Amino acid sequence: MSTIKEVSEETGITAYTLRFYEKEGLLHFVKRDQSGNRVYDEESMEWLHFILALRSTGMPLTEIKQYVDWYQEGESTLTFRKQMMLNHKAKVEEELRQKYKYLEQINYKLALYDLQEKGLNRLLP
Repeated sequence: MSTIKEVSEETGITAYTLRFYEKEGLLHFVKRDQSGNRVYDEESMEWLHFILALRSTGMPLTEIKQYVDWYQEGESTLTFRKQMMLNHKAKVEEELRQKYKYLEQINYKLALYDLQEKGLNRLLP
């Protein structure tokens, strides 16, 4: 079990953002201790890491909220949840392909600079 402060330090997510996620229904699994303080158990930490993965890969909060809502509805929404993840996966893969293409261009330019530094080709842009 972790406190909100410990979770904030571990994840780099502010306590404000954690409270916001909870208020918006994204982290409805967070429990409270006898004093009413938030305590993050293994299940709530798994959800948080999943939400962070989705956010880091560009999924809007509204879509994450829809996913959480479907999850709470149960197995009848399995097909919807799977399709949402497949759609998001396709978007992430396309973004990665584009970034890799840009990385190749950067590497090409660096190779040209290496040649220029060695004096092998002074005419390269």
